[in-house]
Amino acid sequence: MSLIKEHDYGTPARSGEATVSVEIDGKTVQVPEGTSVMRAAAECGIDIPKLCATDSLEPFGSCRLCLVDIDGRRGSPASCTTPVADGMKVRTQTPELAELRRGVMELYISDHPLDCLTCPANGGCELQDMSGVVGLREVRYGFDGENHLDLPTDSTNPYFDFDASKCIACSRCVRACGEVQGTFALTIEGRGFESKVAAGAGGTFMESDCVSCGACVQACPTSTLQERSVVELGMPNRSVLTTCAYCGVGCSFKAELRGDEVVRMVPYKDGKANEGHSCVKGRFAFGYASHPDRQLKPMLRERITDPWREVEWEEAIGYVGSRMLEIQARYGAGAIGGISSSRCTNEEVYVVQKMVRAAFGNNNVDTCARVCHSPTGYGLKQTYGTSAGTQDFKSVDKADVILVIGANPTDAHPVFGSRIKRRLRQGAKLIVADPRRIDLVRSPHIQAEHHLQIQPGSNVALINAMGHVVVTEGLVDREFVEERCEDFTEWERFISAPEHSPEAVESITGVPAADLRAATRLYAGAHNSTIMYGLGVTEHSQGSTMVMGMANLAMATGNIGREGVGVNPLRGQNNVQGSCDMGSFPHELPGYRHVSDDVVRGTFETLWGRVLHSEPGLRIPNMFDAAIDGTFMGLFVHGEDIVQSDPNTKHVTAALSAMDLVVVQDLFLNETSKYAHVFLPGTSFLEKNGTFTNAERRINRVRPVMAPKTGKHEWEIVCEIAQAMGYPMKYDDSAQIMDEVAMTTPSFAGVSFAKLDEVGSVQWPCNDAAPEGTPIMHIDGFVRGKGRFVLTDYVPTQERSTRKFPLILTTGRILSQYNVGAQTRRTGNTAWHPEDLLEMHPHDAEVRGIRDGDTVALASRVGETSLRVKIAERMPVGVVYTTFHHPVTGANVVTTENSDWATNCPEYKVTAVQVSLPHPAPAQVK
Repeated sequence: MSLIKEHDYGTPARSGEATVSVEIDGKTVQVPEGTSVMRAAAECGIDIPKLCATDSLEPFGSCRLCLVDIDGRRGSPASCTTPVADGMKVRTQTPELAELRRGVMELYISDHPLDCLTCPANGGCELQDMSGVVGLREVRYGFDGENHLDLPTDSTNPYFDFDASKCIACSRCVRACGEVQGTFALTIEGRGFESKVAAGAGGTFMESDCVSCGACVQACPTSTLQERSVVELGMPNRSVLTTCAYCGVGCSFKAELRGDEVVRMVPYKDGKANEGHSCVKGRFAFGYASHPDRQLKPMLRERITDPWREVEWEEAIGYVGSRMLEIQARYGAGAIGGISSSRCTNEEVYVVQKMVRAAFGNNNVDTCARVCHSPTGYGLKQTYGTSAGTQDFKSVDKADVILVIGANPTDAHPVFGSRIKRRLRQGAKLIVADPRRIDLVRSPHIQAEHHLQIQPGSNVALINAMGHVVVTEGLVDREFVEERCEDFTEWERFISAPEHSPEAVESITGVPAADLRAATRLYAGAHNSTIMYGLGVTEHSQGSTMVMGMANLAMATGNIGREGVGVNPLRGQNNVQGSCDMGSFPHELPGYRHVSDDVVRGTFETLWGRVLHSEPGLRIPNMFDAAIDGTFMGLFVHGEDIVQSDPNTKHVTAALSAMDLVVVQDLFLNETSKYAHVFLPGTSFLEKNGTFTNAERRINRVRPVMAPKTGKHEWEIVCEIAQAMGYPMKYDDSAQIMDEVAMTTPSFAGVSFAKLDEVGSVQWPCNDAAPEGTPIMHIDGFVRGKGRFVLTDYVPTQERSTRKFPLILTTGRILSQYNVGAQTRRTGNTAWHPEDLLEMHPHDAEVRGIRDGDTVALASRVGETSLRVKIAERMPVGVVYTTFHHPVTGANVVTTENSDWATNCPEYKVTAVQVSLPHPAPAQVK
């Protein structure tokens, strides 16, 4: 397989019908109004030489290489900045143009290192290519005199170098940082001959605001900005199209290899979720896949205190099967279960839930989505009829008002965060509801219209107050409600009550009533308003209630069923949506259909050849409780480090310690494997063959760039465990698994590997009614028929601050790290976040005598840990914040057992804590 080459049209496409006709070198082409001459030429197969132009950036016109002749116009205008006009006649090749271009190129080359043969970009350098295109054979000026050849190289970034001696000051990196990423960390410093690219205020890349998204590296036409992996390994010679295995954005990448070694990950321009953009994790943090910490052989031990013993696959799988059967014989059929992973493919997740239901003989299967977005599934199912977001990511480009609640897109979903920033720079308004002043509140060239700095735990009071304003101030879209919804009258009566007014809840939410009213009027008064939310909504005791409250608000204002609106969960991990779709919850079969449905269950019973239980199985918290009670004794944990990620760590470890058999399948030995009897090595995304489903319901192909380093695909291992337990479960390949999903699950009926390979990706539902997928849900009607308004009583959390624990801890993520850090901690990303930090307001620190950088004790009623403090004005008084990326900190040692009333999603976002300096050890008396 060769390198995937994407054509660069020079300037972005313009929307609209192709109404302008232009003749270029005798060829006639029709393009939309506003299209550049360069783009029009490229669309009819004529590539005009260029250096400063690329189709991901607006035209700039600085390199003067793309000059053309146009009938009736004086001079030779730049084709990148010249829009077409109807009837225009253009010539791109004349002797005069050739001479002009060679002259321009001579100037560039006269101040450029002549090291093409040893340059790491040799064969992949646009400056080199354009020199050949314009026919440059000599430089008349020579190479003496003043130049930039002795400028230094900035090697502070762990992933790429900036070699200033090779910079041609084309500004592509600067423009990419601003236009694509929206960070504006780079600038052109100086004028004329003194012009140079600068990071921040003339410092290094690591000292600047650069977020290492790679947009500058991608845009650079020379080797000025070059991946260190290319320098070390050489230019890649083949590529495989796949999908990132980090967050729920689901970016498409070209994995570019040299032989069998991955050289770099390049964002794919035709990726529908990312459109050629990336973040530091997806672009650079792939080295964990070949990290020496990876365990590649199965291991066994009788007791968790014994040392591990490496074994062959046959022994490991046989041991798991026989021990699971022994446990069932001793404790009953329901004494074993499994936990699936949102980091695994749809196909892998599907076979895990099938193994539990058909081979284990129960419904004791749950997923890590239990601890993040299970309230999304419940809340949207109750109101709209389906457990998924309503829009595609591109829809936000049409939003006039964006309401971000309990989400930090620039850190947790960076590529989508950049998209939001682009829309804000175009004029959309932003409302942020978050205890912290996240970057979206104010950063270069954007500022939120309102920051509702809400008290943790009061989300439902806030959303009810917004509903109150909508109803009492005449902001309801009555036509939409009457035509599309039900149970509105009862909700209107409920939400109109005085106790839901902004003034009444001000003491609960901490948000001034005037600010809340103004924000609500902005949301309800715009033509298109959209809601984007994250774990700051779902990980509460009223997570499900809050999701239904947001759904109510969107319906009441008519913001459902078209571009630019909707209620959209930002899923945390790469396949949270897919793991839920595949039937990983104990009460649902694939496609969110309840296990009690005789017809649905009958479909699977016929196909699987097993009678299935009609009663829901155990959720993860129930499994832990039952293990401590001595009735649940065998657990298969697929790709999750539940000891580090689940709340109340002591409770989790007590449950695992009580079990007779814990099986962990993962890439690395982790905190959970300390309590395991069997360790089964897993595969990285670079070895997987399957699909991920992202937060916008987009099903993307994951293609292997190498064979499994362990010798087996993960779905094969699961099937073999089922077979060891006496259940015949076999597939020839992962495509067959997706075929079975399509056969049994209506929303996936039109999905197959062949379909995805043909069209790139689809968003479910994909079936006969929507053969190309469904970007926007609920256009003509809701999945459940009519949208249902649900009463959303505010019930305060049981977790309150006290004299002993006067602060509230809330947790989240940071840009450079991911989830429990198992992957990113084994990459260069540790340069930005080598440890978890506790963010704390200066006032809270001062009254405790704490200074920035001090190591403190963080204690709650269930546990204690220690970490360093970061004094942060972004925090409100009384609230502290940390991440959970590093096991040495173990932030979930302090989080409690409180959970959402409907789904048991843990209340990570509200934990009463105290922060104190550690007491010095008492002096020894001699």
